Amino acid sequence: MSSAAWPPRLAAETLGTALLLAVVVGSGIMGERLAGGNLAIALLANSIATGAALYALITTFGPISGAHFNPLVTVIELIEGRLPPRLAAGYVLCQFMGAIAGVLAAHAMFELPVLSTLWQPSQHIRTGPAQWWSEVVATFGLITVIFYCVKHKSNSIPAAVGLYITAAYWFTASTSFANPAVTVARSLTDTFAGIRPIDVPGFIGAQCVGAALAYLLYRWMFQRADFVA
Repeated sequence: MSSAAWPPRLAAETLGTALLLAVVVGSGIMGERLAGGNLAIALLANSIATGAALYALITTFGPISGAHFNPLVTVIELIEGRLPPRLAAGYVLCQFMGAIAGVLAAHAMFELPVLSTLWQPSQHIRTGPAQWWSEVVATFGLITVIFYCVKHKSNSIPAAVGLYITAAYWFTASTSFANPAVTVARSLTDTFAGIRPIDVPGFIGAQCVGAALAYLLYRWMFQRADFVA
């Protein structure tokens, strides 16, 4: 792959991840403001908006960059030999930068602090074994959905990922972050979608475990000689 083709790919990862975080944080703020204290309604709004955005963003940017928006997806693509190391490193950097930019964009839309965001982190407590296990499960499911769809039905990825994340908001205690870049960026918003910075390492560690388990199962399942596609 020529390095001349990299800038559009990097731009797609940056913009796509930024828009995703703008949706996650912005819909969380809007949902909480309109729900009148009903957290179930706020979460419903947040989950539907996120799932819909994932469908739209993956459909839009998938043909350009693959629409990873997630360092774990990029690392697995690197391991599989589908990305050169320098481009993969660029993807990961752009995902983190885009995620932070998306949080700042959401704050600006709702007249919340922007320039002071980096030193006014979230106070939303998300920690403990149940939360970590939830992130293992959420990430395992997400990586499984993505790579099994890649293997068999790649045109279904936008819908499959969007629907899975919408569901995972509800069946996991952590509301399914399943993404290190998303986790770091959400530590910078003291809103409905936030997470305390001190809780971030536990979430990312659990996400890495979930991704590793999903990848090991994927490799075992699709390397079996008797597997019928």
